[in-house]
Amino acid sequence: MNIVDDLKLQYKLGGIAHKLIYWNVAFFLVSLIFFYQFKNGAFNFPSWVALSSEPADFLLKPWTFLSYAFFHSGFMHLLFNMIILNFASSFFLTFFTQKQFLGLYVLSAIFAGVCFVLGYYILDLSASIVGASAAIMGILVAVTTYQPLMNVRLLLIGNVKLWHITAVILILDLMQFRLDNTGGHISHLSGAFFGFLYIKLLQNGTDMSKMVTAVIDFFTNLFTKSPKTPFKKVHKNYNNRPIEKPVSRIVTKDKLQQQIDEILDKISQSGYDSLTKEEKEFLFKVGK
Repeated sequence: MNIVDDLKLQYKLGGIAHKLIYWNVAFFLVSLIFFYQFKNGAFNFPSWVALSSEPADFLLKPWTFLSYAFFHSGFMHLLFNMIILNFASSFFLTFFTQKQFLGLYVLSAIFAGVCFVLGYYILDLSASIVGASAAIMGILVAVTTYQPLMNVRLLLIGNVKLWHITAVILILDLMQFRLDNTGGHISHLSGAFFGFLYIKLLQNGTDMSKMVTAVIDFFTNLFTKSPKTPFKKVHKNYNNRPIEKPVSRIVTKDKLQQQIDEILDKISQSGYDSLTKEEKEFLFKVGK
């Protein structure tokens, strides 16, 4: 099995956090082809991708309140965000569901985009932003709000509290607020605030991520054809003889399914990398 097949299998078996990382990397590769200017050595994102603070742009292209969160202005920008996303998701998904993770990611990005537009309107500035930082900050601050005293072991430093890491990131954002990338820092802090707000509302019984789940389910059901009920032909029994009931051919769990379950259990306990080459190839063949 080559590396492409291996990546496909990891994408299929991975959770929503892994899929978001794949999507962000994929969009970055697309932007290198279409939006990177090799002469200037910089990205030039069009107004239908990046979120612009100009009303003439975002009012006609409302999807940019979300699309901007899947593009990045450079490799280091992407790398740092994906490291933090992987870090934050590992803690968040310990306590919350995949649907809550995706819902918070989407809502944090939209909320931060609105705050960016309003902030630049008040400051009388004009710019565009890209990056998943605001959505990721929403995830990080949410889990920090829920479990601030969780121990995190850092290389060369040792054990620290989760809130220590989050506080350092937020302080750095505040220190650079007026130095450069003001719009980016507005969105980061807005995403962080939304993560805090999400947990507080959730603790009071309001799960805002259900809005995103409802929208996704609506479009999924809209484009998914309901299975047709097969035509049933009725036969009359003129001889009044009892009709024998067909013997059920359903097997509760066959050998193939049992093997799949055993491999998935192994992944959940030890991770995907613990699989042998034969087990990976088996899952890939079954998934085709």
